[in-house]
Amino acid sequence: MNADPHNYTSQAQSHIKYPIEEAENSMNTKELDTNSSKKKGILGKLFAFLFGNDDSWYFLRRLWKDQIRHYPKRIVMIIVLTLVMAGLTALYPLVIRRALDMFKANDPRILYQVPALVIVVTATKAASQYGQTLAIQELVLVIIRGLQRKMFHYLAYADIVRIEKEAPAQLAARFTADAMSIRDAMIRIVNAFGDTITVVGLVASMLYMDWELSLIAAFLYPVAAIPIQRLGKRVRKASGNMQEQIGKTAAFLNESFAQARTIRIYGMENREIQRAKISFDHLYDAMLKIIKGRAKVDPVMEVLGGTAVAAVLGFAGWRAAMGGATLGDFSGFVAALLLAARPLRALGSLNAAMQEGVAGLDRIFHIVDEPRQILEKPSAVALPKGQGRLKFQSVHFIYPGRKQGLKGLDFEIEPGLTVALVGPSGAGKSTALSLIPRLYDVQKGQIFLDDIDLKDLKLDQLREAIAYVPQDPLLFDISILENIRIGKPDATDQEIEAAIDGAAVEIFIRNLPKGLNTIVGPGGQRLSGGQRQRVALARALLRNPRLLLLDEATSALDTESEFLVQQALGKMRKNRTTLIVAHRLSTVRSADMIIAMNDGKAVEYGSHDTLMAHNGVYARLVQTQNLQI
Repeated sequence: MNADPHNYTSQAQSHIKYPIEEAENSMNTKELDTNSSKKKGILGKLFAFLFGNDDSWYFLRRLWKDQIRHYPKRIVMIIVLTLVMAGLTALYPLVIRRALDMFKANDPRILYQVPALVIVVTATKAASQYGQTLAIQELVLVIIRGLQRKMFHYLAYADIVRIEKEAPAQLAARFTADAMSIRDAMIRIVNAFGDTITVVGLVASMLYMDWELSLIAAFLYPVAAIPIQRLGKRVRKASGNMQEQIGKTAAFLNESFAQARTIRIYGMENREIQRAKISFDHLYDAMLKIIKGRAKVDPVMEVLGGTAVAAVLGFAGWRAAMGGATLGDFSGFVAALLLAARPLRALGSLNAAMQEGVAGLDRIFHIVDEPRQILEKPSAVALPKGQGRLKFQSVHFIYPGRKQGLKGLDFEIEPGLTVALVGPSGAGKSTALSLIPRLYDVQKGQIFLDDIDLKDLKLDQLREAIAYVPQDPLLFDISILENIRIGKPDATDQEIEAAIDGAAVEIFIRNLPKGLNTIVGPGGQRLSGGQRQRVALARALLRNPRLLLLDEATSALDTESEFLVQQALGKMRKNRTTLIVAHRLSTVRSADMIIAMNDGKAVEYGSHDTLMAHNGVYARLVQTQNLQI
């Protein structure tokens, strides 16, 4: 095993078929001009000036069009509550000014008027703040849920090539780490609206009380925009690296725990500890970069805020010495300035938080924008009635990364026959099976089912006509009965019982405390390999397919169970085409025809006796015991 924590082994995939729909994707890049950063309009240009000349505006516009605008009532509620909060905050300096002026004038109303006013203002603000916080959180969570649903909807129908391109844990990180960064950024952005209104209200109060002091403060605070903008760009880059590293670390942990038995048996504990150290160190470095970027924002705002207060105090002291404004005006102004410090600091750190969210949006949109390759033609036809005649005609296929799969595979299977594909490892046997339900698409040549090219058939009907049992079937973390019922959700009890009997499932469920209702655990890990295969076979039997594909489907069965399953399969194979990839001689000999493959091609055809007499590839496989007895 490589010491690099980011070298991941490929994960086994379960090939469960569902009726295909055209994936809904309102977040298509065609909806918005990808060059929108160059066509922003006034608001977009202002946004780019404040937050940097990048594509943040595009991603936020896209999020608005796809998700946010669909919740107008929530948006209106947030705006109303925010305006109430901002207005009440702006009243505080005026209340303080009024109190000091009354105190100086020895006005007796200060005993009841000001306290009552303060209580009313603070109570109303508290109520509106509670409502606003709930409204914002609910809106943000609804939007995050919508993004997660759309992303999962896309991945549920995505090509197998796309799913296998990343480790499962890395894909899962899109739903967790990326979603959380977007959530945090959205909360900050919505709160920034309130902070902006609050600052506007306080500025209005300051102008009302003393316009000269207001000009001093107004000159100093915008200077902070320049360093804040630069920090935001650095944080976005660091955030993208951190989110990527979270996915890699999760993938490493997933792999390490899944391989726990191998690690113990081969004494790899120290090696795994070193891999974990490297992975955690990388994650630490990525997170530290973000923390450093965030940490610089508040000090910058604090220094500028202190400078503004110092300038105001200096000018006010000079003016007081010259006989200027009243104590109430000065105190009210300073109170407004101090109240504005918090929302101004929040606005200063907004860019950094928003850039983290934009990095997450970028990764999510990158997934849902990736076009599918396995598509149904607009002119696709329904699968006609037939017995399952299957024909490979000069089929070529190359895996991503230029790994050769098939090089002109030719064979034809008449309806109702059972054909075994044999050959050395890497000959292309499992690849041939994967092409039939269009998990991958033929790159050259054609595959026909009942004389129709697979690419001309409706995809859902093609897959409904097929049952596929892979070598290592992974079950869902549901009951045995529910796993079997996947083959035919509307099956009757009699059909389920027949499938269970046919796959010899009843042999082991008798010893389970809950029988068919036993939960099998993630991937079916609570069952043995042979038990998982029998459940998968029962699922296939229940489907009653036209075309049965078995990829080493009996390899994990003991002799007794294999005999029972072979009997069931013998009955099941009547009146339907069966294609078997097998390494057991007993399975191969029961086939009507054997196709020996080598280097992506079919090199021999015939029965066991014929091929043994030919003394070619098949005979060598038998003689070298590559086909087990």
